[in-house]
Amino acid sequence: MLSVRHFEYAMPIRWGDMDAMGHVNNTIYFRYLEQARIAWFDAVIGPVRPDACGPILAHVACDFIKPLVYPGDIWIRQDITRVGRSSVEMDLAIWRNDAPGDLYARGHSVVVWMDYQAKRSVPWPDELRARMLPPAQGNA
Repeated sequence: MLSVRHFEYAMPIRWGDMDAMGHVNNTIYFRYLEQARIAWFDAVIGPVRPDACGPILAHVACDFIKPLVYPGDIWIRQDITRVGRSSVEMDLAIWRNDAPGDLYARGHSVVVWMDYQAKRSVPWPDELRARMLPPAQGNA
């Protein structure tokens, strides 16, 4: 069964991700975090329909620890850290496959469940919210 609370996503560093300084441009890190988030949406929620309710990004931040350079492959880990009524907070981390002990970036995002037609937040669906909550204490 797919883990909703902890999600990993792998992808290559592309040559075009580099900037004139010879490393991955800072804006691309946000694209990497976005790609992992969208893969999570696809796997957990399914296709987003603009005439219904679904996730929308409310906040994203990234701390750049070490520069990434081409070529290479990265993997991103996304962990749910807080589940609210209509929002979910996630911590993210980026590593290189060939240097698994070295953290390259740390991110944080807030995703809100949105009624796209009404343009306002609404509660996450009960079934999905229950899957995102930590396991009940004492249930081993």
